[in-house]
Amino acid sequence: MSDVLLEARDLQKRFVTGGGLLQKATTIHAVNGVNLRIRRGETFAIVGESGCGKSTLARLLLRLIEPSGGSVHYDGRELTGLGAGAMRALRAEMQFIFQDPFSSLNPRMTVERIVGEPLRLHRGLSGGALRARVAELLRRVGLRPEHADRYPHEFSGGQRQRICIARALASEPKLLVGDEPVSALDVSVQAQIVNLLEDLKRDLGLTLVVIAHDLAVIRHMADRVAVMYLGEVVELAETEALFTAPRHPYTRALLRAIPVPDPGARGATEGVLGGDLPSPAAPPPGCRFHTRCPFATEICATTPPVLTEAGGARVACHHWTRLPAPEISALVARTRSPAAEARFALWRAATAKSHDPNHNRETAP
Repeated sequence: MSDVLLEARDLQKRFVTGGGLLQKATTIHAVNGVNLRIRRGETFAIVGESGCGKSTLARLLLRLIEPSGGSVHYDGRELTGLGAGAMRALRAEMQFIFQDPFSSLNPRMTVERIVGEPLRLHRGLSGGALRARVAELLRRVGLRPEHADRYPHEFSGGQRQRICIARALASEPKLLVGDEPVSALDVSVQAQIVNLLEDLKRDLGLTLVVIAHDLAVIRHMADRVAVMYLGEVVELAETEALFTAPRHPYTRALLRAIPVPDPGARGATEGVLGGDLPSPAAPPPGCRFHTRCPFATEICATTPPVLTEAGGARVACHHWTRLPAPEISALVARTRSPAAEARFALWRAATAKSHDPNHNRETAP
């Protein structure tokens, strides 16, 4: 059995908008030549600014949208070549948590029908068995069994996201892709959901792919991180290496942009990116980051860098070996500040409790 569960090879996605008698069509280069290998049982994070292509890449990985080029391979099978029937059979193993919990829930269906739908389709459950399984899933995500009879509009945004997570877990998937799965939840619920995902990863051998803006969350739950900029992966590394020895200028800028409790502290605003993300309809030539990079030279404006090995990581930068050493203490402080540590205190306590054999015996059904 291969160690790689999911692989993207030269994956591309272009969207064509407009066009007609009086308007020229515009091509949006959302994802451009992405290569990734996601290992079994790991938590793989994809980070970057809004508009960099993270969510599009996540949908491509599960073939929720069709690629314009390249291929996706799941457990040794090429997804892009599968017919509708074969693809549907694999859906139970690959589930998605959408970013907007309200638009991804059918307002005409009760929670029991929403969460129960994959149980009927993929597990063949019905009647009392289905209702019991729905109740169990609701408990696991912090809701009550009686919520099964309500409709999505009767819940808060955080509760709706938990319903989405319960639905994703219903088919007992091997691969779970979350597009900002905890961003809409309060701190205590974030800890519960992160703990739940980690429990599933450990107990079921689940593989997680997480899209996120919150780098503090990523540092606590991810094994490896891919940094995207304007449709391309510019750095890929183990989580600890990425946070303590970032190689790409864009990665350093993202880490420096993490808020700190003391805005007057040294390095609080140093190196933060200026300007806006260029339009994916007209990406810059050469290195796509060169228009905002303080270290750019002529070669950066003409020659695209290739994602190459860089001391155990992979980085797409012509000058990464010659960049000045980052202020590691300042970068680490942003994800290990007292505020960040306090934010995940509940998560660590919940994890410790879940690993306590006496606690497990007392609470087992």
